[in-house]
Amino acid sequence: MSIYVVLGIAGLVVLALSLLVGDLLDGAWDALEADWISTAAIGGFVSAFGFAGAAADGADLATPLTLAIAGGSGVVVAWFAWWLTRLVKDGPSDGTVSISDAVGLRAQVITSIPGEGYGVVRVNVGGHTLQLNASAALPIEAGREVDVTGVLSPTAVNVTEVWRP
Repeated sequence: MSIYVVLGIAGLVVLALSLLVGDLLDGAWDALEADWISTAAIGGFVSAFGFAGAAADGADLATPLTLAIAGGSGVVVAWFAWWLTRLVKDGPSDGTVSISDAVGLRAQVITSIPGEGYGVVRVNVGGHTLQLNASAALPIEAGREVDVTGVLSPTAVNVTEVWRP
């Protein structure tokens, strides 16, 4: 087994460790204040360097050319691993949808809302469809569009019908 294959396997082990305990390992790089260094990038570089070097060595290329191919492959994979981990870590995360997030949005009346009492409306909040109990000052028929104007309880909102001339 060539040294290149050993490096490729070692890089895969580092990549596996970065998936399991990456936050702990990446904490060591924080002292260097180098955001571009990550365990996934190092593992990707070593793995790609090893396997690309093994392939180039198996093709009986000259040593400088083998090292250039291995190094170039390692840099490309390391950059991709760094970019992908930053994309996942720094990406926005959706918080828990709250009934108060529905205030100000349009909703569809599913069950008619009587003048005194509750009906049901469906509202899309941040990509999540919520069905909420709804109360209104005036009766509203099913199928009408309404605006959510306030929160009455954890499961109920106040609505007003969308006026259409």
